[in-house]
Amino acid sequence: VLGYDLWKLVQDGPEEDLNQTDRTQPAMLAAGVSVWRVWQSQNGAMPSVMAGHSLGEYSALVCAGALAFTDAIALVAERGRCMQSAVPSGAGAMAALLGLADDAVADVCARAADNEVVEPVNFNSPGQVVIAGNTAAVERAVRLAKEAGAKRAVMLPVSVPSHCALMTPAAEQFAPTLADTDIHSPVIPVVQNVDAAMHEQPEIIRENLARQLCKPVLWVSCVQTMQAQGVTRIFEMGPGKVLTGLCKRIDKTIDNRAVFDPASLAAALAD
Repeated sequence: VLGYDLWKLVQDGPEEDLNQTDRTQPAMLAAGVSVWRVWQSQNGAMPSVMAGHSLGEYSALVCAGALAFTDAIALVAERGRCMQSAVPSGAGAMAALLGLADDAVADVCARAADNEVVEPVNFNSPGQVVIAGNTAAVERAVRLAKEAGAKRAVMLPVSVPSHCALMTPAAEQFAPTLADTDIHSPVIPVVQNVDAAMHEQPEIIRENLARQLCKPVLWVSCVQTMQAQGVTRIFEMGPGKVLTGLCKRIDKTIDNRAVFDPASLAAALAD
């Protein structure tokens, strides 16, 4: 599908190739789906609902039966290419702001914009928001956030300003590829990032995947939607445990577990 050996790239590098977003995205997707397949092979419990953060939404849709794995691999590689080509290198940036309320972040962005783009793009947990836009505007927002009392305001080491208006050309370029891809109603409901809602209609899922490129990830709302569905335990499947940490900050009453290696898999299956 990709025209190169993804496993070899992940194992042997070179790292600079793997760090290109059109290579990173298929690798992350494959890792997440692989853990899910191992979970299934070990007769792990079936979830009542799924969700994924940004790229992770594609993993969730594969695991929920809405997307074929090979189609999703091709999709996210193209998604990465569209994102990379939408903004010249160095022209866009992202930053993490910690310790400010959502409305304070919005105010900082509005004051920093100065006819450029800078927007809240990831509502990750209460008091943790990622912003993105033109590099100079993001740098201004970081300074203003510190003045406004942010506990931390740091630039992120990324080359693409994801989920902001600068990605509108990427969404438009990506739409025809999405239109040509078979998407089915999920067997397991999937909460989508752009509206924190579950959809059965493939056309709405497809539209939301295009919109996701240039719209914020409403992760706090996604977790709240899952909780409203009666979810009391969340398993994060894939590399790392970032989402597990976020979910704990969103709602401490939910039992959050990360499944990312043989030991954590065994512990989750035994519980």
